[in-house]
Amino acid sequence: MAGEFLEFENVSKYFGSVRAVDQVSLSIRRGEFYSLLGPSGCGKTTLLRILAGFEKPDTGRVLLNGEDITALPPNKRKVNTIFQSYALFPHLTVRDNIAFGLRIAKRPRKEVDEEVDRMLALIQMEDQGHKRPDQISGGQKQRVAVARALINRPQVLLLDEPLAALDLKLRQRMLIELDLIHDEVGITFLYVTHDQGEAMSLSDRIAVMNDGTIEQLGTPAEIYEAPRSSFVAAFIGDTNFFEGQVAEMISADYSRLAIDGFPDVICFNDKQMRNGNLVFLSVRPEKIRISREQPEAIKLHNVVPAHVDDVIYLGAHTKYWVRVQEYRIAIVQQHNRFLLDEKPITWHEDVWISWHADDGFMMERYSEQDEKLMGMPPEKVGENNNDSEDNE
Repeated sequence: MAGEFLEFENVSKYFGSVRAVDQVSLSIRRGEFYSLLGPSGCGKTTLLRILAGFEKPDTGRVLLNGEDITALPPNKRKVNTIFQSYALFPHLTVRDNIAFGLRIAKRPRKEVDEEVDRMLALIQMEDQGHKRPDQISGGQKQRVAVARALINRPQVLLLDEPLAALDLKLRQRMLIELDLIHDEVGITFLYVTHDQGEAMSLSDRIAVMNDGTIEQLGTPAEIYEAPRSSFVAAFIGDTNFFEGQVAEMISADYSRLAIDGFPDVICFNDKQMRNGNLVFLSVRPEKIRISREQPEAIKLHNVVPAHVDDVIYLGAHTKYWVRVQEYRIAIVQQHNRFLLDEKPITWHEDVWISWHADDGFMMERYSEQDEKLMGMPPEKVGENNNDSEDNE
């Protein structure tokens, strides 16, 4: 495809009997911010190490700008890697850390000084060049690591969980800075993370990985709004799952689902599942509306009576948990306007919940591994909250 210059072709990697990467193929465009996202052990770091030259694939090949680099040693590849630990030299100043690669390459001193000045300006640390790593903050260390990698003008910058060691506020600030640096330098970034928030906020496209394979490729919006599997729906954000089967097609695009212990619902059948197929229905909490009064019957809207179990007011939104027979369902109601003179919905009230058929997504039943990830049994499931950690 035009513009795609980094390619993995049927790449597999085993460590003994453990399958780390299984027949992965993907293409990344020049200048793209691309993320590999998934839980611990899914293969994303192994894929990054294969691209960097630190691991050799058992099968398949890697192409960069049309050149097969599978057999090239790391120092011959036009890629640089930023690690969690930053790997800065503690005895060198910020300026000398950034200059290290060019000095090893024996570039002229004037050129090195000019390039270091350019990098210090890029990371907004012009007045910090004389300091050593132990004299600057974690966020500044991260920026120095980025500058040291970029000064060699790689075609691809590899970032392996680069923000994992930072606290929440600093991590959020560094997300903005990484995005700005990417826009400024314009090269391809390949970013490995287990943090869905990082991937969603930074990426042009995301590959969601699971058990050595790619579950779904797409933009952040495509992956969140239209998950192709229960694993993706569970791993990206929060969702409500309902177990059922396709009861009938009510039109060319919509099906009625029979859900044990729950009223039948209508869902967009984008995967063309047939009558009798066992499925999970995923509905995001923010797609569901809650009200005291029964909503007007509208075509393709699901309207269900419910009972409020819990309420948490969070300022920008309120989160509700409601009970429908044996299902506990999460709802997020955004506050465009919060009227203090109106009585809010509270505990133990009988309410109505509703959502459009287009806001639910059907998918095949998930595997035991998916169930473990989602932390819930295969029967009577409601909201999934994903808090997985990645120590890969």
